[in-house]
Amino acid sequence: MEELISAVATGAGAGGVAIVRMSGRGALDTAKRMFSRKGEFVPNHMYAGEIDAGTFRDYGMCVYFRAPRSFTGEDVVEFHCHGGTEIARGILKRTLVLGARLAERGEFTKRAYLNGKLSLSAAEGVGEMIAASSEAQVRAGYLLYNEKLTNLGTALQNELKHCLAEVDADLDYPEEDLNALSRKEIVSTLSKVEEALSALLKQYAAGRKIRSGVSVALAGKPNAGKSSLLNALLGYERAIVSDIAGTTRDVVEGTLEIGGVNFRITDTAGLRESGDAIEREGVRRAREAIMGADVIVWLKEEGEAPAFPAGTPVITVGAKSDLHRRDDCDVVLSSYTGEGLSALKEKLYEVGFGKENDGAFLLSERHYRAAEAALCAVREAKTAAESGLLPELYAEDIRRAWETLGTLSGETASEAVVTEIFEKFCVGK
Repeated sequence: MEELISAVATGAGAGGVAIVRMSGRGALDTAKRMFSRKGEFVPNHMYAGEIDAGTFRDYGMCVYFRAPRSFTGEDVVEFHCHGGTEIARGILKRTLVLGARLAERGEFTKRAYLNGKLSLSAAEGVGEMIAASSEAQVRAGYLLYNEKLTNLGTALQNELKHCLAEVDADLDYPEEDLNALSRKEIVSTLSKVEEALSALLKQYAAGRKIRSGVSVALAGKPNAGKSSLLNALLGYERAIVSDIAGTTRDVVEGTLEIGGVNFRITDTAGLRESGDAIEREGVRRAREAIMGADVIVWLKEEGEAPAFPAGTPVITVGAKSDLHRRDDCDVVLSSYTGEGLSALKEKLYEVGFGKENDGAFLLSERHYRAAEAALCAVREAKTAAESGLLPELYAEDIRRAWETLGTLSGETASEAVVTEIFEKFCVGK
């Protein structure tokens, strides 16, 4: 694993600074052959000087991190050169000529994981931060990187390990008649683990919204002011606004960030019966968008309320407050004057996302499935213990829960899972 690898660690294109990173055996020797510093390199010190790329030179900086006190746990060297594709590429080529191998996708972070510098879920947190499209995703990714999920999983594994120790004691010392006492303690511990896993699984909905955004459908009759509201929320003219009812024939979408969370706002066709085939298709798509929304914003007017999906929160809005006002709505606003827009945004965040916390989020389906499988095994073990079955009959369920939770940290993850995760990373990370 100490084979020397090298890659450009910064994005392609022009910029102020680019970084070429090496990790593995021989990183420092290669740096000494390419950098103008005379004398020894003190770890964690940045030195200014010339970088020799073979066919040209650049004035930049070089820093050396000695194993194991580096990101990868190996000797690491970084060249900080002037930004620009050709400068970084030329320096990279020189490292390859001098014996390094081009790094694979995510190989630096994979080495950090394999060398025990971070857990598998922490490595996924790095990927989440890099791929983040909102501040909330950065924050959630950092919680993963900061081992929040791993620490929770490890704590629950320790509880399950205690249960297995009780089972082993019963099996090893049957003459002591420990079964009744240990069974009660095992059930109590399994109940605690069950509660923690149930709470964790509830975080998946928030994690999904952090990753993909909260989907919001603007619903109402034709000419209710949906397109004007979309434009007012986004701050630019995304949808066509007209006094003619039925102008919006298709769904129109825009993204708004509230409290660091992305909200995908969809303007839909007015809900009404129509003899126009195109408008009927627009209404069908509107109902489809409403069915799939996390939140529905209903621009309320006189008449019966539409039949919205059960369980989907609905925010009622009294629009066009500059022309007339309503007192039977959650929010009263005017897209023309801006009155009430801040109140609507606050309501959208409260209803659509809720309260962000500093605990563990389930951001990926892999995390969700692992927690779900562990919870299933814990419940089976608990039911068996409460039913008075022999400990050896439910010990396997407890072990299965322990092993499944280990996949969060990577302790029990398969090589195929590890490979798939790091293949999603970019080269140089």
